[in-house]
Amino acid sequence: MKVYLGVDVGSITTKTAVINDNNTLLCHTYLPTQGNAIHALKKTFEQLKRLLPIDSSIQGVATTGSARHLAGAIIGADVIKNEITSQAIAALDYMPDVRTIIEIGGQDSKIIILRDGLVTDFSMNTVCAAGTGSFIDHQAHKLGIDCQQFGHLATTSHSPINISGKCTVFTESDIIHKQQTGYCLDGIIYGLCQALVSNYLSNVGQGKDIFPPILFQGGVAFNKGITRAFEEELKTDILLPPHPEIMGAIGAALLAKEELKYNKSNFRGFEMIDCDYETSLTECSECNSLCQIFQLLLDGRVISSWGGLCDSWQRT
Repeated sequence: MKVYLGVDVGSITTKTAVINDNNTLLCHTYLPTQGNAIHALKKTFEQLKRLLPIDSSIQGVATTGSARHLAGAIIGADVIKNEITSQAIAALDYMPDVRTIIEIGGQDSKIIILRDGLVTDFSMNTVCAAGTGSFIDHQAHKLGIDCQQFGHLATTSHSPINISGKCTVFTESDIIHKQQTGYCLDGIIYGLCQALVSNYLSNVGQGKDIFPPILFQGGVAFNKGITRAFEEELKTDILLPPHPEIMGAIGAALLAKEELKYNKSNFRGFEMIDCDYETSLTECSECNSLCQIFQLLLDGRVISSWGGLCDSWQRT
């Protein structure tokens, strides 16, 4: 059975998705990156090897996410694409008439505007962590609850408390102040959800034409409190795909399938699990840009390089 693999390596989590010729999701993985993309990839492929159907043959591989170039070099990717493209491709496969994608991951957030099946506009926020998955996890921990309780309490609140959501520092200070004042926990939590949604719309969504159908993607989509706050603010239904947390990986798998219709895959197989990789950083001096070039080494030999603004670094 021919299958296609998508790999999404982000700063917080590493995801994979395997689809067949009918675009059916056969298996997937979701593991923490923990600041070490190479180690996370190895653990991910160990798990994936056990989950793959016995009769499957990987015909194509694509990588996406913040560590897509590193992952692509290690596993021999046929396609390396940015997160905007991968998220959009997955959304369109699930819902061809989607017009807006809200994507909030562990460390950043995005909005993607689509019209007639094409990306017409997008915006990303990689500077402020307020509203991302890691920030919500941190706040839930400080409040002494898990993320599932966080979402449940937010959906049951009838009296949300006004919380400042303009930055992480102000938000944390405001939550502490509200707790010390004696406000109820569910009101504080849903007030936080409203603040984070307002922050997202005024920053990432500023100036965007946000029209339904709207798909909510990324791990934060599981938080029912955030979904409720979006629906109230935008006054429309917010839709979730079956697997919002791995949509980037699904999109990458779809891209791999499209690319490998007539070509042979460069996939190196699962041998990478036992290889010892190193990374290094060098500076290109061919021009005044002085680009930092990332290198991937195997047994002391450079097997891949990337990162230059132009092609001059390839001559060094």
